[in-house]
Amino acid sequence: MAAACALLRSVQDLAQEVRELHGSDAISYLEDPPTALQFHQNWLNPNRPCVIRNAFNHWPALHKWTFDYLRTCIGSKHVSVAVTPNGYADAVYKDKFVMPEERSMKLADFLDIIEKKTSSPGVYYIQKQCSNLTEEFPELIGDVENHIPWMSEALGKRPDAVNFWLGESAAVTSLHKDHYENLYCVIFGEKHFILHPPTDRPFIPYELYQPAVYQVNEDGSFAVVDQESAEKVPWIPVDPLDPDLSMYPAYSQTRPLHVTVRAGEMLYLPSLWFHHVRQSHGCIAVNYWYDMEYDIKYHYFQLLDSLSNVIKNSGLNRKHEADQEEKMT
Repeated sequence: MAAACALLRSVQDLAQEVRELHGSDAISYLEDPPTALQFHQNWLNPNRPCVIRNAFNHWPALHKWTFDYLRTCIGSKHVSVAVTPNGYADAVYKDKFVMPEERSMKLADFLDIIEKKTSSPGVYYIQKQCSNLTEEFPELIGDVENHIPWMSEALGKRPDAVNFWLGESAAVTSLHKDHYENLYCVIFGEKHFILHPPTDRPFIPYELYQPAVYQVNEDGSFAVVDQESAEKVPWIPVDPLDPDLSMYPAYSQTRPLHVTVRAGEMLYLPSLWFHHVRQSHGCIAVNYWYDMEYDIKYHYFQLLDSLSNVIKNSGLNRKHEADQEEKMT
């Protein structure tokens, strides 16, 4: 038990030192895009997020991508839309990991819902990844770029995916991490991010959940349908907007960063950073996923992940919280 307690203190000290020494306790703003060398030295290698202004002022999308333009350009196209009853796609609901209903519909019909010209049960969000901008919206790619030149030079490769996002304000992306270097560009509206550095992993809970999907019934109600043959999915049950600290007391030891990315701004979201995302109604964004380097930083994270499981299984996180409460009384 003494060794496990020492382990918990060590990961607490690590998280604190990283916040203090490596700048993961605040978001920096750059007024202009960096060179490839500057980006590699100051942001990519240290695994630090930043917001970059004036990085894509030259994109036609910034002034062209109105709803009227999208209707005229591709309104008759069928696109993939995620539909949920509550706005949470790919998220924990009760004791399941529930994915959205993937619906194919004309973009014009989707925009009618966004603009509230028509109503339909559920919350609608174009969020399909796997490079949906290039796969489903090739007509729009000329209004942006198919890669970010200084990022491609810094990494020595092109992005694995370029994704298009558009949805209602009720659509929320639950807390998770990705194995990508992510450049997130807001074209219209704003995105609200809650970020955790990888060193917060010991205090962020994971559980295994039965996967399921939402299914819309004829009367407009939603049913949760189990994917019985699928393996259980590890996911984060805590909601950073309203964390249940009685159930997950260790989460109180995290120090989340809050950042709003506005139209014309680009967020560099480093690989393995946990993030939760909300948006203004009708927000339009494009993001670029570059595969991360599986270097020593990845192996350090894997070690931290393993240590997190040791701490969880020991029950020390709950014990630590109880000890803290006792000291305060």
